[in-house]
Amino acid sequence: MTTFTDPHLSLVRPVEPRTPQGCEECLAVGTPWMHLRMCLTCGHVGCCDSSPNRHAGTTARPIVQSFEPGEDWRYCFIDEAVV
Repeated sequence: MTTFTDPHLSLVRPVEPRTPQGCEECLAVGTPWMHLRMCLTCGHVGCCDSSPNRHAGTTARPIVQSFEPGEDWRYCFIDEAVV
């Protein structure tokens, strides 16, 4: 079995959520979101691809982690892979 080790995991830093109450951009303009993701390099909290505005998904924030209660998975937008 081959194990994929994402080289972008080296970018992960200890971060605090910048807006723990919700998506940073959606909060600023008053729009709804579905699920939240937090960037593990800067602490940005954004809404997922199922949300109307999709603020989490960008290669500028390469590694995100689910910001949903009970979830701890991570995703690399550069490699488009769960890590």
